[in-house]
Amino acid sequence: MDFNEVHSGIQKNRKRKRIGRGSGSGHGKTSGRGHKGAKSRAGYSRNPIFEGGRMPIVRRVPKRGFFNKFAVNVVAINIADLEREFAAGDEVTPDTLRAKGLAKRRYDELKVLGDGDLTKKLTVSAHRFSASAKEKIEGAGGSCVIIPGKTPVEEKKKAAREAKK
Repeated sequence: MDFNEVHSGIQKNRKRKRIGRGSGSGHGKTSGRGHKGAKSRAGYSRNPIFEGGRMPIVRRVPKRGFFNKFAVNVVAINIADLEREFAAGDEVTPDTLRAKGLAKRRYDELKVLGDGDLTKKLTVSAHRFSASAKEKIEGAGGSCVIIPGKTPVEEKKKAAREAKK
């Protein structure tokens, strides 16, 4: 192949197939649908899991477990990560964590856990804090700011019980 033949055969502005425009067009009469059968009829739609009559893979594969679509997706960040990535006096927010690559994926809530040691004074904003993380942040002279987010079901139930009393 020569360099001048690299783009041969590529059509950038390809004309669309005009079906049902007479037998001289090559796509007349049955308009490329063949003779009879379900696919030749108007309004045909295929079942996405249909495999020609054999048992579909969706039904052959065993199902295990349970997926709760209402569950809150929580991302955990450890104190050791904050110590490594941030300088003294920095403000730690979900945006700064995303910028540093610590909380990349999609989540509903951010929780700070107490694994590791903290020597720097940081202002940490998150939805939740473990008791040990809060203790270590405040022990280093920093502060914990709780971002309002989705409230867990237990807290909603507790608030409802207190409202009844």
